[in-house]
Amino acid sequence: MAAGAFFWGTSPVGHAQPAPTNLWTLNLKNNFADASPAIASDGTLYQALFDGRLLAASPEGKCLWTFRIHSEIKSSPAIADDGTVYFGARDRKFYAVTPRGKLKWTFPTGAWVDSSPAIGADGTVYFGSWDNNFYALNADGSKKWVFATSNVVVSSPAIGSDGAIYFGSHDGRLYALKPDGKLLWSFPTDGQIISSPAINPGGTIYFTSTDGNLYALRPDGSEQWRLRTGGATGSSPVLDESGNIYLSVNQHNISVADDGKKRWDWTLPDLVDASPAVAANGVIYFSAPSRQLHAVQSDQPILWHADMIATLIASPTIGNDGTVYVCDGRFIYAINSTNPLAPPARSSWPMFRANARHTGRVQTGN
Repeated sequence: MAAGAFFWGTSPVGHAQPAPTNLWTLNLKNNFADASPAIASDGTLYQALFDGRLLAASPEGKCLWTFRIHSEIKSSPAIADDGTVYFGARDRKFYAVTPRGKLKWTFPTGAWVDSSPAIGADGTVYFGSWDNNFYALNADGSKKWVFATSNVVVSSPAIGSDGAIYFGSHDGRLYALKPDGKLLWSFPTDGQIISSPAINPGGTIYFTSTDGNLYALRPDGSEQWRLRTGGATGSSPVLDESGNIYLSVNQHNISVADDGKKRWDWTLPDLVDASPAVAANGVIYFSAPSRQLHAVQSDQPILWHADMIATLIASPTIGNDGTVYVCDGRFIYAINSTNPLAPPARSSWPMFRANARHTGRVQTGN
């Protein structure tokens, strides 16, 4: 654990924003992490690692406990109201772990679970699997219902304000289900859907398909617009307070207005799968596999970038106090990114999985 200056090559660009500082780092003694960190309401951080560990860290960066399984974990954890931590794994199981790191229950599936879970307002847990099924479990681990698609489900679900659940499948369809598991509608695309949807305050659903389009659908499943991006990576869209959309498309970070018109496009050297995160001061954080975290302003050039130790493919998470957390597999970093610190944007979907707890539920009442 270390604190102080961000000595891994942080480079402020221009004079609009001072360079950030690194509050602490936690050495994971690992080489790979695809999952994004989740932050509980008490500030505890939960990080899943591809080597089969779920780790809990204190707000000060001290490792509290490690829960180990004998399989890779790609699914990002989600935290329930009672502190239970949910995640899926490649041992064909879905896990519930207590805030003290003890196994609560497991649920078996027919294949890998790479989909990150969503948690409904009533505590129902939703996720997809490589067995072509989408699951709803009760908080005690019992099966509520299962919905079958015709292909793999790695897309992480999004829950609307009315309880509707949205997710994509490798069969090229975005599905909308009622809370009881019955189909509301499905929308066909010409490619696999591997990213996760985002929802605006009016209920519009934004998602990408590997057919190279960014889609906006009305709550009834009708198409509002589509934007040809050429994208085939897994980055999921996020929204700022004005309804502007941000995501990474192949080797580009882009912003799109709520009417489907591209606002700007910024080219990177590598393909990006991570989703950005938007702060209340308008700063947007983008992960880049070139071992960098970028901070940009909606209407300005890049503010700064911070060089990580290892390849950065996980999405950043903004804590409620404005601290930015990111994991490159080797370390977890807690970054004091702006002065003063800015919490997540007061939007319906400011980061991957909608909020720091990763509930995958649209944010209302902002």
